[in-house]
Amino acid sequence: MTEGRPVRLIVSFALPLMFGNIFQQLYSVVDSMIVGKNLGVAALAALGASSWPLWIIVGMLMGLAQGISILLARSFGKGDEEELKHGFGNAIVISIAFAAVLMIAGLVSAPAVLALLDTPDKLIPYALKYLRISYIGIPVIMAYNLLSSALRALGDSRTPLYAMIGASVVNIVLDLLFVCVFRMGIGGAAWATVIAQAFSAFVCLRIVLLTSQLHIRAGDLAPDLRLARDMIVLSTPMILQNFLIAGGGMIVQSVANKFSVSFIAGFTAGAKMHGVLEIATSSFGFAMTTYVAQNLGAGRFDRIHSGVRSAVWAAVATACAIAAVMLLLGRSIIHGFVSGTAEEIESTVDVAYRYLAIMCVCLPVLYLLYVFRSSTQGLGNTFLPMVSAVAELVMRTGSALILTRLIGETGLFIAEVAAWGGALAVLICSYFYTVRKVERMYLPQNAGSGEREVRYAGMAE
Repeated sequence: MTEGRPVRLIVSFALPLMFGNIFQQLYSVVDSMIVGKNLGVAALAALGASSWPLWIIVGMLMGLAQGISILLARSFGKGDEEELKHGFGNAIVISIAFAAVLMIAGLVSAPAVLALLDTPDKLIPYALKYLRISYIGIPVIMAYNLLSSALRALGDSRTPLYAMIGASVVNIVLDLLFVCVFRMGIGGAAWATVIAQAFSAFVCLRIVLLTSQLHIRAGDLAPDLRLARDMIVLSTPMILQNFLIAGGGMIVQSVANKFSVSFIAGFTAGAKMHGVLEIATSSFGFAMTTYVAQNLGAGRFDRIHSGVRSAVWAAVATACAIAAVMLLLGRSIIHGFVSGTAEEIESTVDVAYRYLAIMCVCLPVLYLLYVFRSSTQGLGNTFLPMVSAVAELVMRTGSALILTRLIGETGLFIAEVAAWGGALAVLICSYFYTVRKVERMYLPQNAGSGEREVRYAGMAE
């Protein structure tokens, strides 16, 4: 990432991740289709009711993995292999402890969380079973996120792609087997996902074991307070950021749960299509975090500036293309989620497509959000992106609570894009503030010398 044309590097890094996300969304969508078609509207609505309580845990795992990835990418950019191995060893220890705590917390709190969200009584047995099985799989979710983040920090975005392709195939096959053949119900769909995630973690582990830069020794697992502090400083704002985003989503879900079961099912189908719209967002995000962090480690600010400009144009073009395709094909795809009476199907599809159309029109905002958030995080500032999550929370929940009273259920759809706009406004300011601050810290320190070291402590303040 420190040599060559930025746009080529960013796009070539993002493309495998993008294809991986396509497969990830494929098995998420197929999962919902199989549940909706074989188990009915109530089971599909239960998936929606359980999605945010599950995502709040997964988002925290991802936040930790993203913070770890930034540290490892810096070490790799500096060419310090010993620091890289020691950091990876400590990351393993921290990740195991974090996953264990979250698994227990999720299992214990699931009934109370569903009650807090005003989940209809009819949906609670389905949602509770799905959540409990999914929480059992938290250790393998953490394993995949940690291992794939370590590989991406070294510039390997292909292995996570292969892992996700394999996991998608495994998940779809097991979904059909567990739900359609063995009649295991919504629990079968949950077990299929957990097993598929374990497969993706195994694929990444195999490549990590073959990567010499990640070969750790027993001493690398010994706790290092400095490393632990750095990981906590970088990861905590990202964990809180995802927690706040999920918290806003849970409030929105609690508002949606006050409508009919067919509306909840349509809202769930629309949310699954939201995932399809996002197939390239995290790809650009991971690409920019790695690109910026490696070039920061190498002291190449000129490349950081040109890379962000290139990413902005690429992200907007990608968003427009995806939005056009989904506006054209979205209604037909949504029909694949729903079974029931003609009235139930039409009502559910109408809700989902209205949600999808509003998101498509505003999709470039979401893609720019990811570019500026990830670039700021790559510079070592994970605090201001967390502030953007506060803006996202305020806009999402405020819009959902106020607009639904003024214009009805459409207010829930507008709440999502309002959240994107609020977060983007904060993130654009955050990026330019951070890059100027880091340049001021970096350039005087290295004037007249060949040293390429940066004092990172306190950068996220």
